Amino acid sequence: MKTIVTHIGPDLDAASSIWLIKTNFPGWEDAALQFVPAGKTLHNAPPDADPDIIHVDTGFGKFDHHQSDADTCAARLVFESLGKKDEALERLIHVVNDIDHFRECFFPNPTADFYDIALPSIIDGWRLLFADNPHKLVDLIMTSLDGTYKMLQNKVWAEHDLKEKGQIFETKWGKACGIETSNDEVVHHGQKMGYVLVIRKDPKKGYLRVKAVPKNDIDLTVLYDELKKADPSATWFLHASHHMILNGSSKNPDMKPTALSLSNIIEIAKAVTK
Repeated sequence: MKTIVTHIGPDLDAASSIWLIKTNFPGWEDAALQFVPAGKTLHNAPPDADPDIIHVDTGFGKFDHHQSDADTCAARLVFESLGKKDEALERLIHVVNDIDHFRECFFPNPTADFYDIALPSIIDGWRLLFADNPHKLVDLIMTSLDGTYKMLQNKVWAEHDLKEKGQIFETKWGKACGIETSNDEVVHHGQKMGYVLVIRKDPKKGYLRVKAVPKNDIDLTVLYDELKKADPSATWFLHASHHMILNGSSKNPDMKPTALSLSNIIEIAKAVTK
């Protein structure tokens, strides 16, 4: 049976290595897991002697990094062995490497509480809660990595869409961006990039989402009223914050999407936010 071996109390690096092997190495999807004291190997055998046994983050073999001071980690070594071009996965592994080298102490505002609900801190909590159940710990981390990888894929997609397809325009509050894409992450990412208003129209479903940053001086009521006038047959919803307008939603399939084009909507937005 194929077996992946790592150290007792697996951390983010060890679990990420297991995740990479199980999701990228053909025939290793159902590999068994074994746990040994840090630095050791299974049955004290040479780490890379058996092709059906892979050691990660322990044993000083090809997927361990503790035998050198190189800026790498077990997950990066596994990723590099894949030889694949995957921007989202490469960026995920870059973060894993930073965490494994304790570089979070250099993050902006490193003692802020929001880091404590991020995956590295959650894993520290799980390692305390499930110290006697490493299989559950690895399963939890692998599921989290599935979600993280998916979101990074959407983020990379959003970055490219905003750069290549975003239509930039001015409002009285600052720069805004309109874009036609089925990726909703462009709304969040666009705001993080500094756009005070992001308009997204889904080219397939026709759904429209208009979202402003949560600043007290921004009120989308006038834009909402003008959009209703321009297309009264569509379903429009103004969020109670007055920072978001929805037209069509996967959460409410009964909403009727607007027939207005993205260009029409941008022109209306420009006119009412001068």
